[in-house]
Amino acid sequence: MSTSLLSPVQRLLNEYAESHQNPTNKLVHWVCVPLIMFAILGLLWSVPVPAAVRQLSPWLNWATLVMVLAVGYYLRLSGRLAGGMVLVWLGMALALRVVQAQAALPLWAVCLILFVLAWIGQFWGHKVEGKKPSFLKDLQFLLIGPLWLLHFVYRRLGWRY
Repeated sequence: MSTSLLSPVQRLLNEYAESHQNPTNKLVHWVCVPLIMFAILGLLWSVPVPAAVRQLSPWLNWATLVMVLAVGYYLRLSGRLAGGMVLVWLGMALALRVVQAQAALPLWAVCLILFVLAWIGQFWGHKVEGKKPSFLKDLQFLLIGPLWLLHFVYRRLGWRY
């Protein structure tokens, strides 16, 4: 199929896939991309918000603001994938609350450790692949990586996106 006939989301997923062909690198991405998402959200969750905002809801913070902005971007590409990302993020938000309440370290410290280790994994995966990460070419691929994983789930379930 001609690339000009593909939807914008499919073109981006295909371009992302070009540097993610090696099975080892793909596996690394299945582990590290969600960990990086979780870590970024946790780091943002840890940044203090004004008291007035905190009084409205414990769920209103910098992480939820970033999630809302990212969903806006995802909605422009695919409403169905955007809906899936909302579910993923709801799960991550619940997990963040658990880590925040149960971890021996502060949430920001746990997430910083995860962030560093997951990026080490990502760069190792790309070394195995022999190709640079897509985001070095275009920063929007930092947002496409999670969609790339989610689109495989949709395909496996037979869902259109």
